[in-house]
Amino acid sequence: MKKHTLFATQAALALGLLAGALALATSPALAQKYGGILKTVHRTIPGTLSMHEMPTIPWSLSSFSNSLVYFDPQKVVESLETVIPELAQSWQWNDAYTQLTLRLSRGVRWHDGRPFTASDAKHTFDVVRGVSSQRLKFNPRKGWYGNVKEITINGDYEITFHLRQPQPALVLLLASGYSAVIPAHIAVGKLRTEAVGTGPFKMHEYIRDQVIRVRKNPDYFVTGRPYLDGIDFVIITNRNTEVAALQGGQVELNQPTETDQKMYETLRKTTPEMVFNKVYMTAHANVVMNNKRPPFDNPKLRQAINMALDRYAYAKSVQPGSLPGGFMLARPYGSWGLEPGELKAAVPGFRDPAVDKEEARKLMRELGYDENRRFKLKVTSRTPSFAVDGATWFLGEVKQIYIDAELEIVEDGAFYPRLSRRDYAIAWNGTGTAVDDPDVVYPESFSCNSLRNYTNYCDPEAEAMFARQSATIDQQERLKLVHQIERKLIDEVARISVASRVDYNARRNYVKGFVGHNSGYNTARFQDVWLDK
Repeated sequence: MKKHTLFATQAALALGLLAGALALATSPALAQKYGGILKTVHRTIPGTLSMHEMPTIPWSLSSFSNSLVYFDPQKVVESLETVIPELAQSWQWNDAYTQLTLRLSRGVRWHDGRPFTASDAKHTFDVVRGVSSQRLKFNPRKGWYGNVKEITINGDYEITFHLRQPQPALVLLLASGYSAVIPAHIAVGKLRTEAVGTGPFKMHEYIRDQVIRVRKNPDYFVTGRPYLDGIDFVIITNRNTEVAALQGGQVELNQPTETDQKMYETLRKTTPEMVFNKVYMTAHANVVMNNKRPPFDNPKLRQAINMALDRYAYAKSVQPGSLPGGFMLARPYGSWGLEPGELKAAVPGFRDPAVDKEEARKLMRELGYDENRRFKLKVTSRTPSFAVDGATWFLGEVKQIYIDAELEIVEDGAFYPRLSRRDYAIAWNGTGTAVDDPDVVYPESFSCNSLRNYTNYCDPEAEAMFARQSATIDQQERLKLVHQIERKLIDEVARISVASRVDYNARRNYVKGFVGHNSGYNTARFQDVWLDK
Protein backbone atom coordinates (compact mmCIF):
# COMPACT_ATOMS: atom_id res chain seq x y z
CA MET A 1 0.00 0.00 0.00
CA LYS A 2 1.39 3.40 -0.93
CA LYS A 3 2.15 5.77 1.92
CA HIS A 4 -0.34 8.40 0.89
CA THR A 5 -3.03 5.74 0.43
CA LEU A 6 -2.33 4.42 3.92
CA PHE A 7 -2.82 7.82 5.49
CA ALA A 8 -5.92 8.46 3.41
CA THR A 9 -7.24 5.16 4.74
CA GLN A 10 -6.45 6.24 8.30
CA ALA A 11 -8.31 9.49 7.70
CA ALA A 12 -11.28 7.60 6.30
CA LEU A 13 -11.19 5.27 9.29
CA ALA A 14 -11.11 8.26 11.63
CA LEU A 15 -14.12 9.74 9.85
CA GLY A 16 -15.89 6.44 10.30
CA LEU A 17 -15.02 6.37 13.98
CA LEU A 18 -16.33 9.90 14.39
CA ALA A 19 -19.54 9.04 12.56
CA GLY A 20 -19.92 5.98 14.75
CA ALA A 21 -19.33 8.03 17.87
CA LEU A 22 -21.95 10.55 16.78
CA ALA A 23 -24.39 7.77 16.05
CA LEU A 24 -23.80 6.24 19.47
CA ALA A 25 -24.12 9.64 21.07
CA THR A 26 -27.64 9.99 19.74
CA SER A 27 -28.61 6.44 20.66
CA PRO A 28 -31.42 6.26 23.24
CA ALA A 29 -29.55 3.41 24.96
CA LEU A 30 -26.85 5.81 26.14
CA ALA A 31 -29.42 8.40 27.23
CA GLN A 32 -27.14 11.42 27.19
CA LYS A 33 -28.76 14.39 28.84
CA TYR A 34 -28.65 18.02 27.82
CA GLY A 35 -28.20 20.88 30.21
CA GLY A 36 -26.40 21.76 33.40
CA ILE A 37 -23.25 23.63 34.31
CA LEU A 38 -20.18 21.50 34.97
CA LYS A 39 -17.95 22.79 37.77
CA THR A 40 -14.29 21.91 37.38
CA VAL A 41 -10.94 22.98 38.77
CA HIS A 42 -8.65 25.47 37.05
CA ARG A 43 -5.17 25.20 38.55
CA THR A 44 -3.63 28.45 37.31
CA ILE A 45 -4.51 32.11 36.93
CA PRO A 46 -4.29 33.03 33.23
CA GLY A 47 -2.31 36.13 32.47
CA THR A 48 -3.56 36.13 28.88
CA LEU A 49 -6.19 34.43 26.73
CA SER A 50 -3.76 34.06 23.82
CA MET A 51 -3.21 30.31 23.72
CA HIS A 52 -0.24 30.40 21.37
CA GLU A 53 1.69 32.70 23.72
CA MET A 54 1.43 30.37 26.73
CA PRO A 55 4.04 27.80 27.75
CA THR A 56 1.23 25.84 29.40
CA ILE A 57 -2.36 26.21 28.22
CA PRO A 58 -4.95 27.00 30.88
CA TRP A 59 -7.45 24.18 30.66
CA SER A 60 -10.38 26.46 29.92
CA LEU A 61 -9.04 27.76 26.61
CA SER A 62 -9.49 24.45 24.79
CA SER A 63 -13.23 24.52 25.45
CA PHE A 64 -13.82 27.34 22.97
CA SER A 65 -11.25 26.25 20.39
CA ASN A 66 -10.81 23.68 17.63
CA SER A 67 -7.78 22.20 15.89
CA LEU A 68 -7.59 20.95 12.33
CA VAL A 69 -7.54 17.38 13.64
CA TYR A 70 -7.88 16.15 17.21
CA PHE A 71 -7.23 13.11 19.38
CA ASP A 72 -10.26 10.90 19.93
CA PRO A 73 -11.62 12.04 23.32
CA GLN A 74 -12.52 8.46 24.27
CA LYS A 75 -9.01 7.00 23.78
CA VAL A 76 -6.59 7.12 26.73
CA VAL A 77 -3.35 6.58 24.77
CA GLU A 78 -2.83 9.02 21.93
CA SER A 79 -1.25 7.96 18.63
CA LEU A 80 -1.62 8.37 14.87
CA GLU A 81 -4.38 5.76 15.03
CA THR A 82 -6.46 7.87 17.43
CA VAL A 83 -6.43 11.10 15.40
CA ILE A 84 -9.89 12.08 14.15
CA PRO A 85 -11.20 14.98 12.04
CA GLU A 86 -12.15 18.29 13.60
CA LEU A 87 -11.90 21.45 11.46
CA ALA A 88 -10.47 19.21 8.73
CA GLN A 89 -12.70 16.52 7.25
CA SER A 90 -9.82 14.41 5.91
CA TRP A 91 -6.08 14.53 5.25
CA GLN A 92 -3.62 12.87 2.89
CA TRP A 93 0.15 12.65 2.43
CA ASN A 94 2.04 12.56 -0.83
CA ASP A 95 4.31 9.56 -1.46
CA ALA A 96 7.37 11.26 0.04
CA TYR A 97 5.68 12.50 3.24
CA THR A 98 6.67 16.04 2.32
CA GLN A 99 3.19 17.41 1.55
CA LEU A 100 0.22 17.09 3.88
CA THR A 101 -3.10 18.22 2.40
CA LEU A 102 -6.18 18.71 4.57
CA ARG A 103 -9.70 19.23 3.27
CA LEU A 104 -11.64 21.46 5.63
CA SER A 105 -15.14 21.37 7.04
CA ARG A 106 -17.74 23.71 5.59
CA GLY A 107 -20.32 25.69 7.50
CA VAL A 108 -18.06 26.42 10.50
CA ARG A 109 -18.37 29.89 12.02
CA TRP A 110 -16.32 31.84 14.50
CA HIS A 111 -18.05 32.90 17.70
CA ASP A 112 -18.53 36.38 16.22
CA GLY A 113 -20.38 34.94 13.21
CA ARG A 114 -17.64 35.18 10.60
CA PRO A 115 -17.06 32.03 8.46
CA PHE A 116 -14.03 29.82 9.05
CA THR A 117 -11.90 29.24 5.92
CA ALA A 118 -8.50 27.93 4.90
CA SER A 119 -7.15 31.47 5.26
CA ASP A 120 -7.66 31.22 9.02
CA ALA A 121 -5.73 27.96 9.19
CA LYS A 122 -2.86 29.34 7.11
CA HIS A 123 -2.81 32.53 9.20
CA THR A 124 -2.60 30.50 12.43
CA PHE A 125 0.41 28.45 11.48
CA ASP A 126 2.18 31.30 9.72
CA VAL A 127 1.90 33.23 13.00
CA VAL A 128 3.18 30.30 15.04
CA ARG A 129 6.02 29.69 12.54
CA GLY A 130 7.02 33.33 12.91
CA VAL A 131 6.63 34.22 9.21
CA SER A 132 3.57 36.44 9.54
CA SER A 133 3.62 40.22 9.86
CA GLN A 134 1.74 39.67 13.13
CA ARG A 135 4.03 38.54 15.90
CA LEU A 136 3.50 36.72 19.16
CA LYS A 137 5.11 38.25 22.25
CA PHE A 138 6.16 34.77 23.32
CA ASN A 139 6.17 31.84 20.89
CA PRO A 140 6.89 28.60 22.76
CA ARG A 141 5.85 26.24 19.95
CA LYS A 142 7.58 27.86 17.02
CA GLY A 143 10.04 24.96 16.93
CA TRP A 144 7.24 22.48 16.26
CA TYR A 145 6.93 23.78 12.71
CA GLY A 146 10.56 24.40 11.82
CA ASN A 147 10.31 21.74 9.11
CA VAL A 148 7.44 23.56 7.36
CA LYS A 149 8.78 25.30 4.26
CA GLU A 150 5.51 26.82 3.06
CA ILE A 151 1.76 26.67 3.60
CA THR A 152 -0.55 27.06 0.62
CA ILE A 153 -4.32 27.10 0.25
CA ASN A 154 -6.52 25.97 -2.60
CA GLY A 155 -9.78 27.90 -2.34
CA ASP A 156 -11.56 28.26 0.99
CA TYR A 157 -11.50 24.62 2.06
CA GLU A 158 -8.10 23.07 1.34
CA ILE A 159 -4.70 23.69 2.89
CA THR A 160 -1.33 22.05 2.23
CA PHE A 161 1.75 21.98 4.45
CA HIS A 162 4.94 21.74 2.35
CA LEU A 163 7.86 20.27 4.30
CA ARG A 164 11.64 20.42 3.89
CA GLN A 165 11.99 16.74 4.76
CA PRO A 166 9.56 13.91 5.60
CA GLN A 167 7.77 14.23 8.94
CA PRO A 168 5.00 11.68 9.56
CA ALA A 169 4.46 13.06 13.09
CA LEU A 170 3.19 16.43 11.80
CA VAL A 171 -0.36 15.06 12.03
CA LEU A 172 0.18 14.50 15.76
CA LEU A 173 1.36 18.06 16.28
CA LEU A 174 -1.72 19.40 14.50
CA ALA A 175 -3.96 17.20 16.67
CA SER A 176 -2.75 18.73 19.92
CA GLY A 177 -4.86 21.05 21.99
CA TYR A 178 -1.94 23.46 21.64
CA SER A 179 -2.64 23.72 17.90
CA ALA A 180 -5.96 25.54 18.01
CA VAL A 181 -6.81 27.59 14.92
CA ILE A 182 -7.23 31.35 15.49
CA PRO A 183 -9.19 33.86 13.39
CA ALA A 184 -7.35 35.80 10.70
CA HIS A 185 -9.75 38.74 10.99
CA ILE A 186 -8.76 39.55 14.59
CA ALA A 187 -5.33 40.95 15.38
CA VAL A 188 -3.14 38.63 17.42
CA GLY A 189 -2.79 41.27 20.13
CA LYS A 190 -6.56 41.45 20.62
CA LEU A 191 -6.74 37.72 21.30
CA ARG A 192 -4.90 38.32 24.56
CA THR A 193 -8.14 39.73 25.99
CA GLU A 194 -10.79 38.47 23.54
CA ALA A 195 -11.50 34.74 23.44
CA VAL A 196 -12.86 34.10 19.94
CA GLY A 197 -12.87 30.54 18.63
CA THR A 198 -15.00 28.04 16.75
CA GLY A 199 -15.42 25.63 19.65
CA PRO A 200 -18.37 24.19 21.55
CA PHE A 201 -18.31 26.89 24.23
CA LYS A 202 -17.97 30.68 24.27
CA MET A 203 -16.25 32.82 26.86
CA HIS A 204 -18.89 34.27 29.17
CA GLU A 205 -17.03 35.76 32.13
CA TYR A 206 -13.57 35.84 33.62
CA ILE A 207 -13.27 36.98 37.23
CA ARG A 208 -9.57 37.01 37.92
CA ASP A 209 -8.44 34.76 40.78
CA GLN A 210 -11.94 33.28 41.05
CA VAL A 211 -13.62 31.71 38.02
CA ILE A 212 -13.69 31.42 34.23
CA ARG A 213 -17.19 30.81 32.89
CA VAL A 214 -17.88 29.49 29.41
CA ARG A 215 -21.34 28.88 27.95
CA LYS A 216 -22.74 26.71 25.17
CA ASN A 217 -22.16 27.77 21.57
CA PRO A 218 -25.63 27.34 19.97
CA ASP A 219 -24.09 27.52 16.47
CA TYR A 220 -21.46 24.82 16.99
CA PHE A 221 -20.77 22.93 13.77
CA VAL A 222 -21.05 19.44 15.30
CA THR A 223 -24.74 18.59 15.31
CA GLY A 224 -26.14 17.95 18.77
CA ARG A 225 -23.10 19.19 20.65
CA PRO A 226 -22.29 20.21 23.28
CA TYR A 227 -24.54 18.58 25.88
CA LEU A 228 -23.65 20.97 28.69
CA ASP A 229 -25.10 24.46 29.00
CA GLY A 230 -21.73 25.62 30.22
CA ILE A 231 -18.68 25.10 32.40
CA ASP A 232 -17.42 27.01 35.42
CA PHE A 233 -13.64 26.68 35.77
CA VAL A 234 -13.12 27.46 39.46
CA ILE A 235 -9.60 28.77 40.05
CA ILE A 236 -8.02 26.82 42.93
CA THR A 237 -4.24 26.88 43.30
CA ASN A 238 -3.98 25.15 46.71
CA ARG A 239 -4.12 21.36 46.85
CA ASN A 240 -5.91 21.13 50.22
CA THR A 241 -8.53 23.59 49.03
CA GLU A 242 -8.99 21.53 45.88
CA VAL A 243 -9.49 18.31 47.85
CA ALA A 244 -12.06 20.00 50.08
CA ALA A 245 -13.89 21.39 47.04
CA LEU A 246 -14.04 17.93 45.44
CA GLN A 247 -15.25 16.37 48.68
CA GLY A 248 -17.93 19.00 49.18
CA GLY A 249 -19.14 19.03 45.57
CA GLN A 250 -18.15 22.64 44.92
CA VAL A 251 -16.27 21.18 41.94
CA GLU A 252 -17.14 17.92 40.17
CA LEU A 253 -14.08 17.18 38.04
CA ASN A 254 -10.45 18.07 38.51
CA GLN A 255 -7.83 18.96 35.95
CA PRO A 256 -5.68 16.12 34.55
CA THR A 257 -2.29 15.64 36.24
CA GLU A 258 -3.78 16.95 39.51
CA THR A 259 -4.85 13.75 41.30
CA ASP A 260 -1.75 12.05 42.62
CA GLN A 261 -1.91 8.84 44.64
CA LYS A 262 -2.15 10.66 47.98
CA MET A 263 -5.13 12.68 46.81
CA TYR A 264 -6.64 9.56 45.25
CA GLU A 265 -6.45 7.65 48.53
CA THR A 266 -8.00 10.55 50.43
CA LEU A 267 -10.89 11.00 48.00
CA ARG A 268 -11.49 7.28 47.62
CA LYS A 269 -11.93 6.90 51.39
CA THR A 270 -13.94 10.05 52.07
CA THR A 271 -16.02 10.54 48.93
CA PRO A 272 -17.66 7.38 47.56
CA GLU A 273 -19.32 9.43 44.81
CA MET A 274 -15.91 9.85 43.15
CA VAL A 275 -14.70 7.72 40.26
CA PHE A 276 -11.13 7.67 38.99
CA ASN A 277 -9.22 7.22 35.75
CA LYS A 278 -5.61 6.07 36.31
CA VAL A 279 -3.12 6.87 33.56
CA TYR A 280 0.60 7.54 33.25
CA MET A 281 1.10 11.04 31.88
CA THR A 282 3.38 12.64 29.32
CA ALA A 283 4.26 15.08 32.10
CA HIS A 284 7.39 14.70 34.15
CA ALA A 285 9.16 16.33 37.04
CA ASN A 286 12.58 17.65 36.14
CA VAL A 287 15.33 19.99 37.28
CA VAL A 288 16.60 22.74 35.01
CA MET A 289 19.96 24.44 35.47
CA ASN A 290 21.11 27.59 33.74
CA ASN A 291 24.24 26.01 32.32
CA LYS A 292 25.60 29.30 31.00
CA ARG A 293 25.68 30.73 34.50
CA PRO A 294 28.59 29.68 36.71
CA PRO A 295 28.96 27.32 38.45
CA PHE A 296 26.37 25.35 36.43
CA ASP A 297 28.50 25.71 33.33
CA ASN A 298 30.64 22.98 34.92
CA PRO A 299 29.38 19.55 33.72
CA LYS A 300 30.80 17.85 36.84
CA LEU A 301 28.46 19.84 39.07
CA ARG A 302 25.48 19.08 36.87
CA GLN A 303 26.28 15.38 36.84
CA ALA A 304 26.78 15.32 40.61
CA ILE A 305 23.34 16.82 41.19
CA ASN A 306 21.85 14.39 38.67
CA MET A 307 23.30 11.37 40.50
CA ALA A 308 22.32 12.69 43.93
CA LEU A 309 18.61 12.15 43.27
CA ASP A 310 17.01 8.86 44.34
CA ARG A 311 14.19 8.70 41.80
CA TYR A 312 12.81 5.51 43.31
CA ALA A 313 12.41 7.14 46.72
CA TYR A 314 10.68 10.07 45.01
CA ALA A 315 8.24 7.65 43.35
CA LYS A 316 7.42 6.10 46.73
CA SER A 317 7.17 9.11 48.99
CA VAL A 318 6.77 12.40 47.11
CA GLN A 319 4.68 11.39 44.10
CA PRO A 320 3.63 7.81 44.90
CA GLY A 321 3.14 5.72 41.81
CA SER A 322 5.09 8.04 39.52
CA LEU A 323 7.42 6.42 36.99
CA PRO A 324 11.17 7.19 36.99
CA GLY A 325 12.31 7.77 33.44
CA GLY A 326 13.82 9.99 30.80
CA PHE A 327 12.27 12.73 28.73
CA MET A 328 9.96 10.47 26.72
CA LEU A 329 7.31 8.57 28.70
CA ALA A 330 8.85 5.20 29.62
CA ARG A 331 7.66 2.08 27.87
CA PRO A 332 5.24 0.34 27.99
CA TYR A 333 3.15 3.36 29.03
CA GLY A 334 4.48 5.51 26.21
CA SER A 335 5.62 4.74 22.69
CA TRP A 336 9.17 6.11 22.71
CA GLY A 337 10.80 6.02 26.13
CA LEU A 338 13.56 3.78 27.45
CA GLU A 339 12.61 0.54 29.17
CA PRO A 340 12.66 0.92 32.99
CA GLY A 341 15.01 -2.06 33.27
CA GLU A 342 17.51 -0.47 30.88
CA LEU A 343 17.50 2.74 32.91
CA LYS A 344 18.11 0.97 36.20
CA ALA A 345 20.88 -1.18 34.80
CA ALA A 346 23.07 1.39 33.12
CA VAL A 347 21.98 5.02 33.26
CA PRO A 348 23.58 7.38 35.84
CA GLY A 349 20.93 8.73 38.17
CA PHE A 350 18.71 5.66 37.72
CA ARG A 351 21.09 2.98 39.04
CA ASP A 352 21.57 1.88 42.65
CA PRO A 353 20.96 5.14 44.59
CA ALA A 354 23.74 4.41 47.10
CA VAL A 355 26.27 3.90 44.32
CA ASP A 356 25.14 7.01 42.46
CA LYS A 357 25.23 9.17 45.59
CA GLU A 358 28.77 8.08 46.41
CA GLU A 359 29.82 8.90 42.84
CA ALA A 360 28.13 12.30 43.24
CA ARG A 361 30.07 13.01 46.45
CA LYS A 362 33.31 12.06 44.71
CA LEU A 363 32.59 14.59 41.94
CA MET A 364 31.79 17.26 44.53
CA ARG A 365 35.08 16.61 46.33
CA GLU A 366 36.90 17.00 43.00
CA LEU A 367 35.18 20.40 42.75
CA GLY A 368 36.49 21.35 46.20
CA TYR A 369 33.41 20.73 48.36
CA ASP A 370 33.01 18.48 51.40
CA GLU A 371 31.38 18.51 54.84
CA ASN A 372 33.54 21.44 55.90
CA ARG A 373 33.14 23.48 52.71
CA ARG A 374 29.60 23.17 51.52
CA PHE A 375 28.08 24.61 48.35
CA LYS A 376 25.30 27.19 48.88
CA LEU A 377 22.35 27.13 46.48
CA LYS A 378 18.96 28.74 45.91
CA VAL A 379 16.33 26.57 44.19
CA THR A 380 13.34 28.20 42.48
CA SER A 381 9.91 26.54 42.41
CA ARG A 382 6.36 27.31 41.31
CA THR A 383 3.56 27.67 43.87
CA PRO A 384 1.44 24.52 43.30
CA SER A 385 1.75 22.00 46.10
CA PHE A 386 3.12 19.23 43.90
CA ALA A 387 5.92 21.54 42.74
CA VAL A 388 6.80 22.70 46.26
CA ASP A 389 6.75 19.09 47.49
CA GLY A 390 9.17 18.06 44.77
CA ALA A 391 11.48 21.00 45.34
CA THR A 392 11.53 20.38 49.09
CA TRP A 393 12.50 16.74 48.46
CA PHE A 394 15.23 17.94 46.10
CA LEU A 395 16.73 20.10 48.86
CA GLY A 396 17.01 17.03 51.09
CA GLU A 397 18.64 14.94 48.39
CA VAL A 398 21.39 17.40 47.46
CA LYS A 399 22.13 18.04 51.13
CA GLN A 400 23.67 14.56 51.13
CA ILE A 401 26.32 15.65 48.61
CA TYR A 402 27.56 18.78 50.44
CA ILE A 403 24.96 21.21 49.05
CA ASP A 404 22.96 23.47 51.38
CA ALA A 405 20.00 24.75 49.39
CA GLU A 406 17.17 27.12 50.21
CA LEU A 407 13.82 27.28 48.47
CA GLU A 408 12.54 30.31 46.55
CA ILE A 409 8.82 30.04 45.68
CA VAL A 410 7.59 32.09 42.73
CA GLU A 411 4.00 32.67 41.60
CA ASP A 412 2.96 30.71 38.51
CA GLY A 413 2.55 33.83 36.43
CA ALA A 414 6.17 34.86 37.06
CA PHE A 415 7.87 31.45 37.07
CA TYR A 416 8.00 30.65 33.37
CA PRO A 417 8.80 34.21 32.26
CA ARG A 418 11.81 34.07 34.59
CA LEU A 419 12.92 30.76 33.11
CA SER A 420 12.42 32.16 29.60
CA ARG A 421 14.61 35.18 30.45
CA ARG A 422 17.12 32.76 32.03
CA ASP A 423 16.69 34.79 35.22
CA TYR A 424 17.33 31.81 37.48
CA ALA A 425 20.17 29.50 38.52
CA ILE A 426 18.46 26.15 39.22
CA ALA A 427 14.75 25.34 39.36
CA TRP A 428 12.40 22.47 40.09
CA ASN A 429 10.23 22.24 37.00
CA GLY A 430 7.32 20.27 35.59
CA THR A 431 7.12 19.69 31.85
CA GLY A 432 3.83 18.61 30.36
CA THR A 433 4.20 17.20 26.87
CA ALA A 434 1.36 18.00 24.52
CA VAL A 435 1.94 14.86 22.44
CA ASP A 436 3.87 11.67 23.17
CA ASP A 437 6.21 12.16 20.25
CA PRO A 438 9.88 13.19 19.96
CA ASP A 439 9.00 15.93 17.45
CA VAL A 440 7.36 17.79 20.33
CA VAL A 441 9.76 17.02 23.17
CA TYR A 442 13.15 17.56 21.55
CA PRO A 443 12.64 20.77 19.52
CA GLU A 444 10.74 22.40 22.36
CA SER A 445 13.03 21.58 25.26
CA PHE A 446 16.46 20.98 23.73
CA SER A 447 16.85 22.80 20.41
CA CYS A 448 19.37 25.63 20.48
CA ASN A 449 16.93 28.41 19.58
CA SER A 450 13.85 27.27 21.51
CA LEU A 451 12.43 29.68 24.09
CA ARG A 452 11.61 26.69 26.29
CA ASN A 453 15.16 25.39 26.23
CA TYR A 454 15.58 26.78 29.73
CA THR A 455 18.96 25.12 30.35
CA ASN A 456 20.58 26.63 27.21
CA TYR A 457 21.62 23.14 26.11
CA CYS A 458 22.91 23.42 22.54
CA ASP A 459 24.66 20.63 20.65
CA PRO A 460 24.92 20.50 16.83
CA GLU A 461 25.20 16.70 17.00
CA ALA A 462 21.96 16.52 18.98
CA GLU A 463 20.24 18.89 16.53
CA ALA A 464 21.20 16.58 13.66
CA MET A 465 19.86 13.58 15.57
CA PHE A 466 16.57 15.39 16.22
CA ALA A 467 16.17 16.05 12.49
CA ARG A 468 17.12 12.51 11.50
CA GLN A 469 14.64 10.78 13.79
CA SER A 470 11.88 13.14 12.66
CA ALA A 471 12.40 12.25 8.99
CA THR A 472 12.58 8.48 9.59
CA ILE A 473 9.45 6.85 8.23
CA ASP A 474 10.11 3.32 9.55
CA GLN A 475 8.91 3.56 13.17
CA GLN A 476 11.18 0.80 14.52
CA GLU A 477 14.24 2.53 13.09
CA ARG A 478 12.97 5.78 14.51
CA LEU A 479 12.61 4.17 17.95
CA LYS A 480 16.28 3.13 17.91
CA LEU A 481 17.32 6.69 17.08
CA VAL A 482 15.11 8.11 19.84
CA HIS A 483 16.71 5.79 22.41
CA GLN A 484 20.14 7.04 21.33
CA ILE A 485 18.94 10.61 21.83
CA GLU A 486 17.48 9.81 25.25
CA ARG A 487 20.79 8.37 26.45
CA LYS A 488 22.73 11.35 25.10
CA LEU A 489 20.48 13.91 26.78
CA ILE A 490 20.54 12.06 30.09
CA ASP A 491 24.31 11.45 30.02
CA GLU A 492 25.03 15.11 29.19
CA VAL A 493 22.52 16.35 31.79
CA ALA A 494 20.66 18.48 29.27
CA ARG A 495 18.04 18.52 31.99
CA ILE A 496 17.60 16.28 35.00
CA SER A 497 14.56 14.11 34.41
CA VAL A 498 13.10 12.63 37.58
CA ALA A 499 9.81 10.83 36.90
CA SER A 500 6.65 10.84 34.82
CA ARG A 501 3.47 11.59 36.71
CA VAL A 502 0.70 9.13 37.37
CA ASP A 503 -2.76 10.64 37.43
CA TYR A 504 -5.94 9.31 39.03
CA ASN A 505 -8.14 11.94 37.41
CA ALA A 506 -11.11 12.39 39.76
CA ARG A 507 -14.73 13.17 38.95
CA ARG A 508 -18.17 12.75 40.46
CA ASN A 509 -19.88 9.59 39.24
CA TYR A 510 -22.59 11.55 37.43
CA VAL A 511 -20.04 13.30 35.20
CA LYS A 512 -20.18 11.22 32.01
CA GLY A 513 -18.25 11.21 28.77
CA PHE A 514 -14.92 12.45 30.13
CA VAL A 515 -11.85 10.24 29.66
CA GLY A 516 -8.39 11.29 30.84
CA HIS A 517 -5.54 10.93 28.31
CA ASN A 518 -1.85 10.25 28.70
CA SER A 519 -1.48 13.91 27.71
CA GLY A 520 -3.47 16.37 29.80
CA TYR A 521 -3.54 19.00 27.05
CA ASN A 522 -5.91 17.27 24.65
CA THR A 523 -8.87 16.48 26.88
CA ALA A 524 -10.65 19.79 27.40
CA ARG A 525 -13.01 20.18 24.46
CA PHE A 526 -15.90 18.91 26.67
CA GLN A 527 -18.32 18.62 23.76
CA ASP A 528 -19.17 15.00 24.67
CA VAL A 529 -19.38 15.51 28.45
CA TRP A 530 -22.79 15.39 30.12
CA LEU A 531 -24.28 15.31 33.61
CA ASP A 532 -26.43 12.37 34.67
CA LYS A 533 -28.32 14.14 37.43
